[in-house]
Amino acid sequence: MERRTEKRTNERTEKQSDLRDQTEARIMRCAIEVFAESGYAGSSLANIADRAGLSKQNLLYYFSSKQALYLCVLDQILDQWLEKMDILADDSQEPASLLRSYIAAKLRFSREQPQASRVYAMEVISGAPVYGHAMQKKILPLMQKDIAIFERWISEGKMAALNPAHLLFSIWAMTQSYADFSTQMGLVLGHQALQDQDFDEAEELITGLVLSRLLPFSAGSKELKKCR
Repeated sequence: MERRTEKRTNERTEKQSDLRDQTEARIMRCAIEVFAESGYAGSSLANIADRAGLSKQNLLYYFSSKQALYLCVLDQILDQWLEKMDILADDSQEPASLLRSYIAAKLRFSREQPQASRVYAMEVISGAPVYGHAMQKKILPLMQKDIAIFERWISEGKMAALNPAHLLFSIWAMTQSYADFSTQMGLVLGHQALQDQDFDEAEELITGLVLSRLLPFSAGSKELKKCR
């Protein structure tokens, strides 16, 4: 009897936990939409709650304030973004393969999560008043690790000599613009929104530009043929 009661209690607890996780995930999705549309200052918990199908009081049960929710959103976005930087830490692959995978992953994030990218970009453009310290704390260690990898490739003659930090900045700028400026790009191209073909062509071009500048002539030529 006690075992059955304990089992029912555990099942009820698991269901409650699952429901909480689902509700939090829904709130986060809706918060990303609202923050992407209106920015942090122009957004309200009431608006986010309404979009999530909750009352404001119910939302406050999950997140104590707008800033707390905003920080959770930015944490999630940055963690997903930083996962892509880990690609460069794979010592089992050559520079060309890793750079190709990194560019593809960054563009995939812009294609699949444009609103998340815009939320992050808006925070950065405004001077990172809410999230600046967390950005520095999270990004710097991974960036230093990637820079060390680039410097090793340069010392081994696998990559042209350049400033690794500015290489990363350039790749970020080229790939993230397909999320942050997708509306402008779509208008210029005559689309309502960027198409899959646009992202495929962007990946080919960006990869070709990066590899042709960074890799020794023979390796770069082989990799450029794969881009065509």
